[in-house]
Amino acid sequence: MQTGEAVTIVRGEEELLARTAHLFATATDVACAANDLFTWQSTHPAQEASALCPARPDVRVRKVYRAGMLLDPVAAHHLETVRDLHGAQIRITADEINETIILDRRLAVLAGDVRAGRRSYSVVTQPEVVQGVVSLFEVAWRTATDLALYDARIAEIRQLAPRVLDLLGQGIKDETAARRLGLGVRTYRRRVAELMDALGAESRFQAGVRARELGLV
Repeated sequence: MQTGEAVTIVRGEEELLARTAHLFATATDVACAANDLFTWQSTHPAQEASALCPARPDVRVRKVYRAGMLLDPVAAHHLETVRDLHGAQIRITADEINETIILDRRLAVLAGDVRAGRRSYSVVTQPEVVQGVVSLFEVAWRTATDLALYDARIAEIRQLAPRVLDLLGQGIKDETAARRLGLGVRTYRRRVAELMDALGAESRFQAGVRARELGLV
């Protein structure tokens, strides 16, 4: 562990939970932004779920996730479960987000790099810095889309995603790919564009990279 003024660096999820679990237990306002389900994944999933999403009626829990997660049926179902069982408000964004947890607008946890299989986290308590993190989260929250609305929008492309990604990976021409999927060329290209948007990719190559990062291919 390294400690600086109002900032503590911890290594690994177990140390993070050991040092912050009591804060989650008493928090009444929890905000979280994550690119995928594994950002805050503990080696003890049940402990992680309990700590990072308190199931108390007096707790307000808001979570923002990247849109690419909804391309995975398992991840999509998990988000619905968190929403329905824990009462969390969940929104989806196609934009880049800072992987963050904020407790009662007084403490922020920022996810860092992974080294030697362990992710580092900055636990920040300095009010000015925390307020800046809160402001970034609020912007992401306001511009994100409710989970149910985004899920309905992406449901069809989620079913096609594995096959489309496979065809893109093979470098098959659009006309051939469309024919294999039983789609018109314009429809196929529209689906590819929707897939790229969900993955936050600006090119087909980048879409393939993002899909691999999410475990979709």
